[in-house]
Amino acid sequence: MVRTQVQLTEEQVEALKRLAGKKNVSIAELVRRGVDIVIQSEAEISGEELRQRAISAAGKFKSGKPDLSIKHDEYLAEALDS
Repeated sequence: MVRTQVQLTEEQVEALKRLAGKKNVSIAELVRRGVDIVIQSEAEISGEELRQRAISAAGKFKSGKPDLSIKHDEYLAEALDS
């Protein structure tokens, strides 16, 4: 690991102390987890990964509307008007 120095507000430090105590981990561990979340959120997802996610989601949700495949535009317009 590489040691680094970061400046935080007093409020951030107090919140981190409380959370670290609650989770029984160090503040450094919470900061590392936060950095990982930021890095992952910025990672680009390949087109193939997006396609695979879409394929795996297909058919997993039920609308309760038997004619959804036919009237999808009407239902969408209705939902956007609400």
